[in-house]
Amino acid sequence: MSRTIGILILFLACFVGVAAAWQETKPATTPDYSGMYSFLREAEYVQLSVEDQNKVSGYISRFGDGESDKGAFLTQFFKQAKLDGQQLTFTTDTVHGVWFEFHGRVERGAGKTPADEAYYVLKGTLTQYHTDSNKKVNAQERAVEWKRFPADADVQVEKRQ
Repeated sequence: MSRTIGILILFLACFVGVAAAWQETKPATTPDYSGMYSFLREAEYVQLSVEDQNKVSGYISRFGDGESDKGAFLTQFFKQAKLDGQQLTFTTDTVHGVWFEFHGRVERGAGKTPADEAYYVLKGTLTQYHTDSNKKVNAQERAVEWKRFPADADVQVEKRQ
């Protein structure tokens, strides 16, 4: 009887050890926030790409609203970007004296699946900086909420570009 108990204890110890090792090597699953999100106006968008270790890259595609670029489609790449859990920050390159800073978070939206609009939303504060002809920097801050486009829409738009 004691031999049977000893074998049972050995078996349980091995099982617990294997289970603990499996949990340590199992990669943590983090949500994939990558995709295209609405921006300020119709046809403008933010492209967000999240890679391994939460490395973030992306850009804003928008219509110019200055005298020299009114109506032109402009792309402003992220100069700096960081994702810490759900907290997202980025600063864009300057194009025609304008750049943006975003401070906010990624949240689950109303979409039921990644194929639905607003599966994720970016909520936060967007600051638009503009350098005028006298080299003075003006800042305009606003609260924003950008919806993620349906996952299949991301692929279709990228194929056209």
